[in-house]
Amino acid sequence: MLICSTKNELKKAVAGLEPTNTLGLVPTMGALHQGHISLVKMAVDENALTVVSIFVNPTQFDKQEDLEKYPKTLEADLDLLKNVSDELIIFTPSESEMYGNQVESKAYDFEGLDQVMEGAFRDDHFNGVGTIVEALLRLVEPNKAYFGEKDFQQLQIIKKLVEQKQIPVEIIPCPIVREAHGLAMSSRNERLGSALRLKAGFIYETLLTAKTKFGMKSAIYVKDWVTSAFEKQPELELEYFEIANVKTLKPIEEKLKSEKYRAFIAVYAGGVRLIDNIALN
Repeated sequence: MLICSTKNELKKAVAGLEPTNTLGLVPTMGALHQGHISLVKMAVDENALTVVSIFVNPTQFDKQEDLEKYPKTLEADLDLLKNVSDELIIFTPSESEMYGNQVESKAYDFEGLDQVMEGAFRDDHFNGVGTIVEALLRLVEPNKAYFGEKDFQQLQIIKKLVEQKQIPVEIIPCPIVREAHGLAMSSRNERLGSALRLKAGFIYETLLTAKTKFGMKSAIYVKDWVTSAFEKQPELELEYFEIANVKTLKPIEEKLKSEKYRAFIAVYAGGVRLIDNIALN
């Protein structure tokens, strides 16, 4: 396993790859868990060489407090990655290596994909995501890049970015990995106490029931039911629940059999913000 901390080191590390072989990229912010590892395993299986980046990107945090609290566990991350493959290239740049002297995000037009759900609650978040993802894609020049469906809105925005900027890479969606009680795996879960972490499994339980109800009831009925369900959970504060078109991410207005829909949710558990989603049809 090779660890590179500069762009030049990374460029040299991937330079010897045969043109007939493929290069995979798994961008992460560290604090790795089995959800991340599932992405890395898929990349290793599908490519001759895989780069895993570990970089806590400051421009995608709308609150300085969240950036400061984000766990940095590099040694533990490296131990996890060693168990996947000893031929990985790990890219661990500094803030200055990625941004130079000016830490700011670029401005993108994601055609409305960034204005709903997460975008409505997190100022400039997706410009920050776009900035670092574009930088990594142009630096690594992978054939395939892997992103988890837990951040489904982010996944759709990255697909739009690649399309708009005409970056020659295939974006590979990877299924959500869950804890035993259903909670979507996230680095933020480590900030939950054991009892609250178990309680947060209610988020996925609610999504499953919402999916069943969506097959029989209107979207308005389902949204009202979810709101009512969380009002009975004092330890869990619902920030939003939305049913949206998979392609446009626009909130549903009329249920159409020809369209695919997904339910999106954000919940605070003891001050820790958790997101999840589920395909509805």
